[in-house]
Amino acid sequence: MDTRGGNVLVLATGGSIAQTSPSDPTLTAEVLLEAIPELRTKFRITVEQIAQVSSPDVTPELWLRLASRINKALADDNVRGIVVTHGTDTLEETAYFLNLVVESEKPVVVAGAMRRPYSLGADGAANFHNAVVVANSTAAKGRGVLATFNSEIHSARDVTKTTSNLDAFKSPNFGPLGCIVDERPHFYRTLERKHTAASALHIETGVLPPVAILYSYAGVASDILEATMAGGYKGIVWAGTGSGNVPKSIRPAAAEAVRKGVVFVRSSRLNSYPIKRNDEVDDDALGFVTADSLNPQKARVLLMLSLTQTRDPVKIQEFFATH
Repeated sequence: MDTRGGNVLVLATGGSIAQTSPSDPTLTAEVLLEAIPELRTKFRITVEQIAQVSSPDVTPELWLRLASRINKALADDNVRGIVVTHGTDTLEETAYFLNLVVESEKPVVVAGAMRRPYSLGADGAANFHNAVVVANSTAAKGRGVLATFNSEIHSARDVTKTTSNLDAFKSPNFGPLGCIVDERPHFYRTLERKHTAASALHIETGVLPPVAILYSYAGVASDILEATMAGGYKGIVWAGTGSGNVPKSIRPAAAEAVRKGVVFVRSSRLNSYPIKRNDEVDDDALGFVTADSLNPQKARVLLMLSLTQTRDPVKIQEFFATH
């Protein structure tokens, strides 16, 4: 009798895990799988090549295509879980997007590599193997989209790339959800925020509203915000200093953006704990949204999806408080 469970579908998008040279990724998902032959003896795996790009070239269009394929696949009773292979630079953004729009409790696990396959100490095979293990596990069901690196299991909401070393992926505020030991996932906490099947956010359209991230620094002037406004952006995430602070020189332009219907979200250039509302900045009076504990790149993802439903900053603040 086959005890391997249902199919694990591998969706490959490229990235360093698929690179055989410093240029573009060239290895297909099938070739990646062939390099770890024991996986097919332990699990029932099918593979699809969704894209073949380096992670800096990932776009919201790819997110939408990937999410659509995942939702369709997970509606199939024969599919137990999904692994997405991805470049590491933007992996956390793709993973968090999927965490908000996947409509199933079945496991979705995103994995990549800090070192290319030809590098000494390449980690792609181990991360890929662990992702399949987690995607095949009933223990991973209902935990949202996950990422597996360095034998750790992280929530897509919390994880971020912190260095270029093998232990690059961390969840700075709250730590990993669990780890993989002897080819078994061990979980030690759950994610309280809404995700996947419980998310209030869905793919409402084939195009996501444009949202920019602006980075604060000493002496920053309002012209960068004004130029961004002229570009037609529907939302702005402010990567502020400290607890998402907005300099006094910026506040009039930011308030004017809000008056014109642009949603302004205060995040932080630090991996900080939740941004406090009305702390040094009168968010209520200015109509600003605060990003909770999301870093700027993830705040952008949530804001893009929020804007498909509303431009009301009060309602958008609720999304940030619950997702």
